Amino acid sequence: MAQAAAVAKPPAPPRRRRASATPRRLPYLLIAPAALLMLGFIAYPVISVFYYSLQNYNPTKPWRNGYAGFDNFVHAFTDDPQFWQTLTFSAKWVVVEVGLQLLFGLALALIVNQTFVGRSLGRALVFSPWAVSGVLTSAIWVLLYNSQTGITRYLADLGIGSYGTSWLSDTSTVFPAAVIADLWRGVPFFAILILADLQSVSRDLYEAAEVDGASRLKQFWHITLPHLKDAIVLSTLLRAVWEFNNVDLLYTLTGGGPAGETTTLPLYIANTSVDAHNFGYASALTTVAFVILLFCSIVYLRLSKFGGETK
Repeated sequence: MAQAAAVAKPPAPPRRRRASATPRRLPYLLIAPAALLMLGFIAYPVISVFYYSLQNYNPTKPWRNGYAGFDNFVHAFTDDPQFWQTLTFSAKWVVVEVGLQLLFGLALALIVNQTFVGRSLGRALVFSPWAVSGVLTSAIWVLLYNSQTGITRYLADLGIGSYGTSWLSDTSTVFPAAVIADLWRGVPFFAILILADLQSVSRDLYEAAEVDGASRLKQFWHITLPHLKDAIVLSTLLRAVWEFNNVDLLYTLTGGGPAGETTTLPLYIANTSVDAHNFGYASALTTVAFVILLFCSIVYLRLSKFGGETK
């Protein structure tokens, strides 16, 4: 017993402390306030739109308010010719604007990607319209299209056209006039994105193509264009969504006129909600527009094989 007591007991191993979970949760805790704010500013309006799309809601006629079910959607597709007219014009507007902006933006990007004297100044001038807000762009072009002090007066001085004509009030000229105004601001968007992607194309590919005797057209078709595929797909998709939802420029230039010739679906929704106070029907139209954009975006990304390898 004495010998056993004399033998010292080995010290007990230190107890391992459980690793605190706080460091792992810290990043999520830090971004939680911003995430909650974004959720509140995005999720709540979206849910509200879906809710009011099933309601008859007009603050000026409260006795008619109540649950409507799918009556607003049925009315849009069967009894509202203006819905189809504005949807058709929206599709036309998107196709024409995005197509022309892509074409001119690609051409500008290829030009300013070359080496020449004053390239930095040229790039600044090309990209400057994108820095101008949509309302200010509209104000500039309203002045340019003014029948007394704008382009038409100077053309009339040269014997082209007549005095007092306004391109924005003529149904035969209002669409191209609005297209030109939006091109001025939209082309730099494509030029910026495409130029940024052009900077990453290796010069070795072009040098090897030149050694093999490939022409400039073949180099563009087999080297430049495949490399720009994802940038073009993404930029056209983003711009198509923005052009579909374009309200400020057309509202300031034409107000949707003349005779509703330039009324897009979002502009029709704005007039239905703000002017007519029919928020239930406007919410239904917004839901339809959301579904159309979502469906077209998914189909476009699938058909374009965005992110896939280019053969």
